[in-house]
Amino acid sequence: SSDYAKGLADNFAKQFTANGGTIVAEEGYVAGETEFNPIVTRIKGQSFDVMYVPDYYNEVGLIIKQARDQGIDQPILGGDGFDSPGLLEKAGAAALNQVYFTNHYSSIDEDPKVLEFVEAFKKANDGAEPNGFHALGYDLGNFVADAVKRASEKTGVGVQQAMAATKGFVGVTGTFDIDEHHNPVKSIVVIGLKDGVQATSEKIG
Repeated sequence: SSDYAKGLADNFAKQFTANGGTIVAEEGYVAGETEFNPIVTRIKGQSFDVMYVPDYYNEVGLIIKQARDQGIDQPILGGDGFDSPGLLEKAGAAALNQVYFTNHYSSIDEDPKVLEFVEAFKKANDGAEPNGFHALGYDLGNFVADAVKRASEKTGVGVQQAMAATKGFVGVTGTFDIDEHHNPVKSIVVIGLKDGVQATSEKIG
């Protein structure tokens, strides 16, 4: 029922069907729900190749666990809401295979800029692994600082104009331009899990 989940579901469905895919079932639930077995049972009765779950780790972890417990072994896909240690806590390692999600960044990326960020983050946070939200926050600070440097005048309007005109900003989460709607146009990373741990990372776009 969240705007995040509905937005991802709508965009996935639009792109998936435009590329020739067929959606055989759609299910909904209220945020905070914990019992998904009735929904999983209905899905299990369909013939399908993948299951897309556009939500945060709290519900996703339970959905994946209950789906695997019912014998659904098809790949499960999702968005950046999967990126949390809480997913492993909720689902368990055995359930988190053939699970892939899109994100802004992966800590196993071999890009030198990413490696430098991960090392610095771990050093400052007792060895903790940075997730996508940490990387986004880091890039945001540098993005604003870059705009302040480029601004024609050091005012709110001047910095806003400089941010809107950004082209080729290089960050931990990739290189991006700001479009006419003030959105970053950038690549995404598809992350694959093995026993709940990031095992593969592929940049697209």
